[in-house]
Amino acid sequence: MLNSVIVVDDEASIRTAVEQWLSLSGFSVQLFARAEECLAQLPDNFPGVILSDVRMAGLSGMQLLERLQQQDPGLPVILLTGHGDVPMAVEAMRNGAYDFLEKPFTPQHLMSSLGRALEKRQLVLENRRLHEQADLKAQLEGTLLGMSQGLQQLRRQVLDLAGLPVNVLIRGETGSGKERVARCLHDFGPRAGKPFVALNCAAIPEALFEAELFGHESGAFTGAQGKRIGKLEYANGGTLFLDEIESMPLAQQAKLLRVIQEHKLERLGANQSIEVDLRIIAATKPDLLEEARAGRFREDLAYRLNVAELRLAPLRERREDIPLLFEYFARACGERLGRSAPAPSGAQLAQLLAHDWPGNVRELANAAERHALGLGSPNLAPTAEGQSLSDQVEAFEAQCLRAALRQHKGEIKGVMEALQLPRRTLNEKMQRHGLVREDFLEG
Repeated sequence: MLNSVIVVDDEASIRTAVEQWLSLSGFSVQLFARAEECLAQLPDNFPGVILSDVRMAGLSGMQLLERLQQQDPGLPVILLTGHGDVPMAVEAMRNGAYDFLEKPFTPQHLMSSLGRALEKRQLVLENRRLHEQADLKAQLEGTLLGMSQGLQQLRRQVLDLAGLPVNVLIRGETGSGKERVARCLHDFGPRAGKPFVALNCAAIPEALFEAELFGHESGAFTGAQGKRIGKLEYANGGTLFLDEIESMPLAQQAKLLRVIQEHKLERLGANQSIEVDLRIIAATKPDLLEEARAGRFREDLAYRLNVAELRLAPLRERREDIPLLFEYFARACGERLGRSAPAPSGAQLAQLLAHDWPGNVRELANAAERHALGLGSPNLAPTAEGQSLSDQVEAFEAQCLRAALRQHKGEIKGVMEALQLPRRTLNEKMQRHGLVREDFLEG
């Protein structure tokens, strides 16, 4: 239950009396003598109620109400009025005020009005939160494509972790989309709009690694001309993505651990520490703890990085996502080149579903672009080692159902006619493949 109240009144005695009443009743109270101060310090989505006098020096309560209505129309404002201000207060309620209390008022009357206003505020904020969650979910579905259960779970995990101030370790094979997931963790969290700095640890020579990570002062070593900001410092306020973290030299692992613990760093050749506030998202293919047991990675750093872990399934473990991803990449390539990409034939689709995709999404994107260019996929071999014929048929069936549902915008009768299936059989197949018609409705 919300319990925050802001009191705005230029009479100190009124502020003190109201604060005592509210504090004794368990409310969290913030006092302002002027409306201008309240407006300057009011946070977005303030979880409470504004209690304001009407007649004040500077901005009046009516003017404060007008400003608050522009900022947040759902914020309850209760006006405190003298006897002669009642007609004005009634007009204010027509303009959006929640209630008005005529002075002198009793504590019981005040508590009753505040209780109702706070209940309303709770409903407004909860409704906003649900709308924002729905918007974020829709945006994420357009960024992390896929209908498989694994992808749906991954999207839920990304939304859960994006807003938390914890380091995340992403595990997945080459080409599985680790950087895209890291970018989503950044873009869908409070650090969105701040720097997102990506560094591939395997691509940097060991001799240059420290300078790349920490930066350097002029003359710190031979060839160090001028000051240079390192990746850690450049990511201050945002997110540092360390891909192939297992390739980081042990000496730099120790220094990175210190930065994580102390939130400070020193450039090469400098004596002064620099405070940094950043989130670290690391990506790896092997298990870091196994690397630590083999002496190739610091165990204490592994635990610091792996506060939360996300595992990206290889494409061969979510074959039902292959047609959707192929269509997306082919269409994107066609739009980029100003030409329409042909839909894959049944034989091509079967070949896509049968292939093992050792290069994962990256390999699939390349095949889709070749298809859009009319070049075919000469290196695409129907391997699918370890996958039975029944598994391949199941994946193909799921894709056919999904395509028909998308084509008919979730209209079951149209899907039944297109696939020549009775209603009961269609329902059973949709249930088996985790398909819900609401996911395909237009709009």
